[in-house]
Amino acid sequence: MKRFTLMMVASLFVLGTIWAQEQRTYKEKAPYKSWVRLAPQFTDDFFYTEEAARIAENVLFYQQKTGGWPKNIYLPAELTEEEREAALKVINNVNESTIDNTATTTEMNYLMRMYNATKDERYFKAVLAGFDYLFEAQYDNGGWPQFYPRPTGYYIAITYNDDAMINVMEVLRSVFEKESPYTNMPEEYVAKARAAFDKGIDCILKTQVRQNGKLTAWCAQHDHKTLLPTKARAYELPSLSGQESDNIVLLLMSLPNPSPEVKESIEAAVAWFEESKIEGLKREFFRHEDGKRDYRMVPGDGPALWARFYELGTNRPFFCDRDGKPVYSLDEIGHERRNGYSWYNDHGNKVLREYQKWKKRVGGN
Repeated sequence: MKRFTLMMVASLFVLGTIWAQEQRTYKEKAPYKSWVRLAPQFTDDFFYTEEAARIAENVLFYQQKTGGWPKNIYLPAELTEEEREAALKVINNVNESTIDNTATTTEMNYLMRMYNATKDERYFKAVLAGFDYLFEAQYDNGGWPQFYPRPTGYYIAITYNDDAMINVMEVLRSVFEKESPYTNMPEEYVAKARAAFDKGIDCILKTQVRQNGKLTAWCAQHDHKTLLPTKARAYELPSLSGQESDNIVLLLMSLPNPSPEVKESIEAAVAWFEESKIEGLKREFFRHEDGKRDYRMVPGDGPALWARFYELGTNRPFFCDRDGKPVYSLDEIGHERRNGYSWYNDHGNKVLREYQKWKKRVGGN
């Protein structure tokens, strides 16, 4: 018992320090992303505690009848009765079920760890309902929409944006590879997870954009019928994504026995990353006269960068404000979108590093 108490104290310390700079305790309301970062950090021993069970009750409370969860809800918060009543409006709206912002998979992982610790069948039943939701939401072509069963809008597009589909596939792989916390799943779900994952890989291969007869990268979202790049929000136009494509390639490179089609896809995508990297550029932060913080891109040393969006056909980096008009300099969009969205990243460097390891593993120079 003493050991569990110490582990709980350690876990609570992590909880309390993650956003200490914001001067709030973890039981108070916080940004949803705090929950997503926090949940995987709990130690296994934490799930034996009363505090873990309290949070689990919130997780169960917010699960929708679809089996999925809504996003942007900070689940460790202590809820008043009034807040619980207000939350029912969200919970009863099934169109809020989503895989965006790692919703649903984060909650499933948490509840599965609770079940492993407590053997409380309520948790296991909720996890299975979550998987049923993921299986039902998958299109016949293997893709997943951002929201399901929301019927219209960009929410129905196959969504690679913010790694939504890749996160789902990683959880499914944990099931059929019987990795923690999914070490003892029913064989029916193991088989379904394997089949859904394989369909997802097929979708990835079919959605890789071909330009001038050459495979390149992926858009952040693809039409669920034509599989072509499609727009989402006003500033998210059809394009090649220098951000979402990275984890797609890393997933493909992690496959133990890649098919010729997978190998071709990887080689083409890595070539695109090589051709599209931006060198000799760095962020420079500054403040305007009114004190507002901002940044600009200036010449300088640093890691290679990739733009969030590359123009289809020309492969030219572009940027976009809420007016939906593409421009070719970050300075041409307003302060709000420039600072409220990720326009450059260095994640492609990991792709290039992992590619060297992958080549040694599968053979070749």
